[in-house]
Amino acid sequence: MATVNASQTWAAEVRRLADERGAVILAHNYQRPEIQDVADHTGDSLALSRLAADVEADTIVFCGVHFMAETAKILAPEKTVLLPEPKAGCSLADTITAEDVRAWKAEHPGAVVVAYVNTTAAVKAETDICCTSSNAADVIRSVPEDTEILFLPDQFLGAHVKRVTGRENIHVWMGECHVHAGIDGAALRERAAAEPDAELYVHPECGCATSALYLVGEGTVPQERVKVLSTGGMLAAAETTTADKVLIATETGMLHQLRAANPDTSFEPVNPRAECHYMKMITGEKLLESLRTGSGEIRVDTATADRARRSVERMIAIGTPSRGGE
Repeated sequence: MATVNASQTWAAEVRRLADERGAVILAHNYQRPEIQDVADHTGDSLALSRLAADVEADTIVFCGVHFMAETAKILAPEKTVLLPEPKAGCSLADTITAEDVRAWKAEHPGAVVVAYVNTTAAVKAETDICCTSSNAADVIRSVPEDTEILFLPDQFLGAHVKRVTGRENIHVWMGECHVHAGIDGAALRERAAAEPDAELYVHPECGCATSALYLVGEGTVPQERVKVLSTGGMLAAAETTTADKVLIATETGMLHQLRAANPDTSFEPVNPRAECHYMKMITGEKLLESLRTGSGEIRVDTATADRARRSVERMIAIGTPSRGGE
């Protein structure tokens, strides 16, 4: 895709193959720009998985990482789900296993286990209810106040929900996304000081989320300039902001959607090196190969899928997550 003509030819071939296979292409917000642009739908993992369950297509080509394609398969077990690069993993999901969850539950009998959707199917199957970053606080509030909660796997999102709910009986698994953890408080403070008029959009998975609220608390940054948001929240805020510049603390792939939503505002990353190499493993050629051959099919055994589905459906019953709930 070095030239415009090559890019157009590639996109046309992707669309032709998708039509031939009767497939719908779903792309996560952190994917390469050309993958986002050629997809039928772009968004966060849960919103896309719910779309996968609702669309008429029999084949779902999920351009994201492994746990996302698994979630789509859990919600649409009768459909074929293809992941163009099966090796595309997730450093956050890898911080906890099903065995870890079982051992943790044994230490806290009677506790309710809340899992961020950024987890494997096997882990979801061991939990009581899932959440996204946009509805995590509501999920926590749905649990009786005198009941212990085991929150996994992201320590920064866990700290965020403890802060906003005021719950002290939440135990948080010390996992992290290496990309979001790398967007730290020092980088945020430096950028905020250099851009005193810019707004700040901070994903709660980031290592700098607490620092952002500290900057507000000490008066360094006005409260109205700082928003702790899911990816969908960022997109909604981007569409209405009148700021000249917004600093974004999340994976840099999100900038493509934000810039398209509001060309009049400059969206810049807090950390320009915050790139998930797993997300970028899906290339144009790998997408073509998956469409041509059906490679990368995702399977989840029925027992695991049934248990995991209950956890996801309990979350959805509490309220519909925003578009881009991560």
